[in-house]
Amino acid sequence: MQKIFKNIRENIFPGFVVSLIALPLSLGLALASGVPPIAGIITAVVGGIVVSVLGGSHITITGPGNGLVVATLSAVTILGAGNMAEGYLYTLAAVICSGVIMYLFGLLRFGALSDFFPTAAVQGMLAAIGLIIMAKQLHVMLGEVSPEASGTAALFATLPATLSSLFRGELPMLAYAIGALSLAIMILYSVVRNRFLHLIPAPMWIVLIAIGVTYFSQKYPHILQPLPSEYLINIPENFWDDLSFPNFGKVGHFDFWVAVFTLTLISSMESLLSIKAVDKLDPKHRRSNANKDLRALGIATMASGALGGLNVVSVIARSSVNVNNGATTRWSNFFHGAFLLVFLLVFTQGLQHISLPALAAILVYTGYKLASPAVFSRILKVGWIQLAIFLITLITTIFTNLISGIVAGILATIIFQIWAIDRAQVLLRYTFRPNTLLYRETDGKYLLSVKAFSNFLNFLGVKKKLDSIPFSSKVILDFSLAKFVDYSVMEQLQGYQQNFKNAGGDLEIIGLDDMGTTTKHPLAPRLTGRRNKKDSQLQLSHRQKALRLFSKKLDWHYASQKFQNTIEFESFKYFETRVIDTGRNQVQGKVGDIDILMADLDYHEGEFIARESIHSTMVMLTLNVEIPSFVMDKENLLDKVAHLAGFDDINFAKHPDFSKTFNVKGKDRKAVIRFLDDEMIDFLQANKTYHIESNGKALLIFEKERLSILSEIKQLVSFASRLSSILNSKLYDKCLD
Repeated sequence: MQKIFKNIRENIFPGFVVSLIALPLSLGLALASGVPPIAGIITAVVGGIVVSVLGGSHITITGPGNGLVVATLSAVTILGAGNMAEGYLYTLAAVICSGVIMYLFGLLRFGALSDFFPTAAVQGMLAAIGLIIMAKQLHVMLGEVSPEASGTAALFATLPATLSSLFRGELPMLAYAIGALSLAIMILYSVVRNRFLHLIPAPMWIVLIAIGVTYFSQKYPHILQPLPSEYLINIPENFWDDLSFPNFGKVGHFDFWVAVFTLTLISSMESLLSIKAVDKLDPKHRRSNANKDLRALGIATMASGALGGLNVVSVIARSSVNVNNGATTRWSNFFHGAFLLVFLLVFTQGLQHISLPALAAILVYTGYKLASPAVFSRILKVGWIQLAIFLITLITTIFTNLISGIVAGILATIIFQIWAIDRAQVLLRYTFRPNTLLYRETDGKYLLSVKAFSNFLNFLGVKKKLDSIPFSSKVILDFSLAKFVDYSVMEQLQGYQQNFKNAGGDLEIIGLDDMGTTTKHPLAPRLTGRRNKKDSQLQLSHRQKALRLFSKKLDWHYASQKFQNTIEFESFKYFETRVIDTGRNQVQGKVGDIDILMADLDYHEGEFIARESIHSTMVMLTLNVEIPSFVMDKENLLDKVAHLAGFDDINFAKHPDFSKTFNVKGKDRKAVIRFLDDEMIDFLQANKTYHIESNGKALLIFEKERLSILSEIKQLVSFASRLSSILNSKLYDKCLD
């Protein structure tokens, strides 16, 4: 009970601060959606209270969302056939049906729905939504609350005409002044670092100023001419008596179900993207239950639609404010809704004095953030293909609708990826069949291997495997057998890496070293054979950059380029039945008289349908004296290699524990025992168990038949360096006898 009261106390203030932002945003989003302003507050109140009780997220705020403005306005316009009041009632019915489907999505565990949409297409859709919001609200901000034009392009084209009307005195100058001042507050709020100013969020400052100006103009009309009534929001004195209820009269029409599925798709996507983003902000590093949240959002949406509200979604901007103000549990979402209800009941008359240009300015700023030049620049840095997908989605959305836009973005992504992979059948084959393998290694690390390619269509397989692993674990994600990794996957994996890091684990990605990119952006798609030689240093993978830095600290030489001359490695018995294809990522150094070379080797065993590709990180110590040939490994591991080589088992009577742990085989038993003396055995027992093989002139050392992650490479190089020191100082003389 004490913990409950503590949580309540900690989350009252964050909930109050968020409600100050949600109030004007809820009113503005409702107006932009073509519905009464009260609908926005109903959505936020119902969402805050219902989802806080039933939801699966911890610090997420729910209410009306930016992404639904276009879908809701379209539904109201089309279903009402021009009659916005009737369209609103039909849309409420569509909202309820949308809530039912969202609830079913949660039951069917569709929480991973957002992963099926390519990142560039989603960003293009959001940018289009931003432009559509701006197109209408710029007119309202300038004082034209009912522009004649319709359609985004036409609304932007008629902005000069609205400005001309303003300068001719046909529009109230006070409306323009309020709009311009409100926009200036939104822009300058984050720039001006004043403690007093930041006690109140920018949207609430705008509301307070707008209400104050309206009151002043009405009381002193001879000083300041009041705004006409159509420039103020319309909230009934007793909203309980004026609640609107859904009309299911068009449930049998095609347009109705188009509206339902559009609202459902956008609601689900916006919510799931917000939930994932907010989880990254959670100071306690908790994971939300997305499916439980979908069910709660579905129930809240049904209740909201029944009372005259809109779809309830999880929202990132208000959730970020919630986190920044110290929220710890879902109680903050509850109080956000409760405070909004209090504002509605107690301050109805004050809300009636909020001017439309003030709310429009908030929406113009919101739309600009979704479609600012920085968004276009950020996509371009990833690559021109991603920009093309982004623009195709954006343009299609603006000139058609949201569903057509996202479908166009998905199709464009698939076409570009087929072109990149150059084999359509490969893309189709591995989209609908498993291409991942997960197992736990003997040292406790998890290895997740991905074959062929990984993109937005088949990422769910990778996601399911990663979600099945505790985030406190050490995980290696291996793309060595893949030829292509797309932008959506790279972005998703960046989030997973942060989740593992937050929980004390680690997700390290290997196998990208041989894949090139068209840009130097860290999340750019990776494709085998597309490395730009001129910019190769800029396109190194994270692992390669770490290797380069590691080599520099050792004062050793690093080269990322592929090399074909692998004859020195091929001289070992291990490669008698295996064929080395190529090598890369050479790290070269010297300890005394011994040359040390570490490299990633790509090789295979078997041919045709029996061919199996293998990738491993190996170290070779080149000696200037001859030593006995032998193979040493963990007991029962790779015994077959030693047996085929004709080697005999060797036991060490003085070191029974060593003999139990290691399997040592060699032709000259006495020479091997002389070489592996007490000091050498003590060293080997005190360190990690590696496969060590001698061909008489060099030693081959590696741990596993896969690429090593950076921590393993450091251990391997350290082992090789210390072994070289022992060989330099003591063992050469014995081997020369």
